[in-house]
This record gives sequence, C-alpha cells and structure tokens, in this order.
Amino acid sequence: MEIDIGINKKDREKIAQGLSHLLADTYTLYLTTHNFHWNVTGPMFNTLHLMFEQQYNELALAVDLIAERIRALGFPAPGTYREFVELASLKEPKGVPAATDMIKQLVVGQETVVRTARSILPLVDKASDEPTADLLTQRMQVHEKTAWMLRSLLEG
Repeated sequence: MEIDIGINKKDREKIAQGLSHLLADTYTLYLTTHNFHWNVTGPMFNTLHLMFEQQYNELALAVDLIAERIRALGFPAPGTYREFVELASLKEPKGVPAATDMIKQLVVGQETVVRTARSILPLVDKASDEPTADLLTQRMQVHEKTAWMLRSLLEG
C-alpha cells in the first residue's frame, strides 16, 4: 500500500538516507561508549563507568527511534555492522585509550552526531517533515548537552 503522509517519495527517500547516516553514527557512538564503560580505569573510574552507562543506555533507545522513523517513511533501516561502517562518519577507536582520551573521543563523537543530525534539517524543512524535525531537534539537544558535560570533565 502506498504511503500518503504528505511527503513525496523522493523527499522521503532523501530524508531516510540522511537518517540512515544518523543511525550509523549513533550506533557507532553507542558501541564506543559501551566499550569505554567496560574498559575505563583510573581515578575517575566510578564516575565515568556510571556516566558512560547512562549515555549508552540513552543511545540504545535513540537508535530505535531513528530506525523506526526510517521505517515510517517507508524505507528499510540499516542494521548490520557492514552498513554502519559504510554509512558512519565516526570511526571506531583502536585499543583501549586512557580515561581522558576516552572522554575526548566521546566529545568528538557526540559533536559528530550533532553535525550529522543538523545536516539533515534542510531536507526535512523543505519537505515539511515535522516529526523528523522534532526527532532531530531532540537528538541534537541530548548530544550537545552530553558533549558539554564530557568537556566539563576535562577542565581544570
């Protein structure tokens, strides 16, 4: 059955492609954050271990929302490591960095996801796709706040 939500198929496809990149970046950040949660050491262990857990749990919920929006637009959501590697702007970390380097890498990751989300907004605005605009706005708010909190750990 054809989708008739007031956004033409071509625009829905472009938006879904953008959201697929966002999904890949978000999933890569989720994996990185979970990895760092498991492997963090040092004097900030407890603080970072708990903070990273909170962050990866939030990211796990986010990937579902993004994938479901792609599906609502009528396109398959990417769901394999191969697809995520091809679509993601973020690269996986190599090895186990020191805690401070973990924080720096996560700041970069959070800000990358914000930029990816922001890059989709012109397509979404052109198509008057308010539900996707709302999702992107919420994601940007979460990632900007998380980046700020992580950067704050590096001061002093």
